[in-house]
Amino acid sequence: MFKLNQLLELRHINMIALGGSVGTGIFLTSGYSIFIGGAGGALTAYLIMAVIVFFLMRSLGEMSVFRPSSGSLCDYANSYVNSSFGFAIGYNYWFCWVVTITTEISAATIVLSYWFPNINYISVSLITFAVIFLFNLFSVRIYGEIEYWLSLIKIIVIVIFIVFGIYYYLAHYAIEATQLISMHKISHLPTSPIIYNTHQHPIFHQGIVGILSVLIFAGFSFQGIELVGVASGEAKHPEQTIPKAISNVFWRLSSFYILSILIIALLTKHNTALTGQSSVAISPYTMVFSAFIGQYAANLVNLIIFIALISTANASMYTATRILWYLSKVNHAHPKLTRLNRHDIPLNALLISTLCGLIFFACSLIQHGEIFTFLVAASSLSGFISWFGISYSHYCFRTRYLSSEQQNNLVFRAKLFPYAPIICMIAIVIIIGSQFITLKANYNWLDFMLVYSSLILFIGLYLLHQLYSKIRVNR
Repeated sequence: MFKLNQLLELRHINMIALGGSVGTGIFLTSGYSIFIGGAGGALTAYLIMAVIVFFLMRSLGEMSVFRPSSGSLCDYANSYVNSSFGFAIGYNYWFCWVVTITTEISAATIVLSYWFPNINYISVSLITFAVIFLFNLFSVRIYGEIEYWLSLIKIIVIVIFIVFGIYYYLAHYAIEATQLISMHKISHLPTSPIIYNTHQHPIFHQGIVGILSVLIFAGFSFQGIELVGVASGEAKHPEQTIPKAISNVFWRLSSFYILSILIIALLTKHNTALTGQSSVAISPYTMVFSAFIGQYAANLVNLIIFIALISTANASMYTATRILWYLSKVNHAHPKLTRLNRHDIPLNALLISTLCGLIFFACSLIQHGEIFTFLVAASSLSGFISWFGISYSHYCFRTRYLSSEQQNNLVFRAKLFPYAPIICMIAIVIIIGSQFITLKANYNWLDFMLVYSSLILFIGLYLLHQLYSKIRVNR
């Protein structure tokens, strides 16, 4: 049996995509975006990225409704561009999510050490791997339910943060400012430690370089939203479910990130405290929650981050398994990987993805994690390459694959074609080209190669498949 069950409902698909996107990027590194770009630079970058993602998701939605596929962007690259492009995109995307499984589980173990300093890092990581494996072993509906509740907890906390943040700002700044204005003392506006004072610090810190730097972080934050396409192959009534999921996930995720950035910009000062990306104690979320729940704020945020990491690892395992299953289905991987168990789960693909995740985890223990650092760097750019693949596949889908009559009869149509995918491709090329901004001032050629290693890997996979295809044809 080679067909996956269509058991996922709209609420499951919404949360699978949000589960893959909402993580430490919003809970820990959101403050850092404001530090490097300023309040205006951070908001500008996230708004630009939201526009790119809107066009991107409409492109993916059009192809997913026309032909739902668990191979998603890999299937569309293979079908609408060419086999070599699909091969390279497929393994690029699979590699990205397998490494993400490992990084999220490793990070979750570090988060646990906040409460249990003496835990055995290796044992706890292996147990977490086993739990994530079990989450994905049974019916996709069970997986969908687990991911739904894990993601829902994160969403509730973000909504509470936004509500508390707005209330805190109005209560401790706007009201006092109004009173002072009425007393003709506008020059003495409140300057409590938590209030961000825009008169003391530039709104656009570092100018265009700051915006480009934040744009990279914003892109990483939004990555995972394309999991709607992967889930389309197991969705009930995809022609109805996918358009709704595309809209729901985009607007929710955009609102969460933009409102969070706005509130953090209003409530926190532009100082070195915002550079912290690994400490729960100085998370912007901790700063706001501490005003309401005091000393327990760090514990609450730490718990949410742990849930976020497990949720992302769960979504990553699901995605890696489905992509590997698809690659086998189109003869880009061993044919045995197409086999399903009695729950219609691609068990062999799940086992291989888990095994590779464990191998990557072992790399984190070798030479102080230097090999693993390379793997993480290689996968970090893969999401942008995959996004480029979506836009280019959509462009080819319309211009090469569909007739004029078929285009007129599309159930779900992307807006502003062909300008939208072209804009997305240009923007993604600029973002990929800007990756060197993340390097330190005195970087060498090896550092440069490391940052662009996933791009080099993608080009290498494409050329190798082209060469293999020519050799096979000439035999």
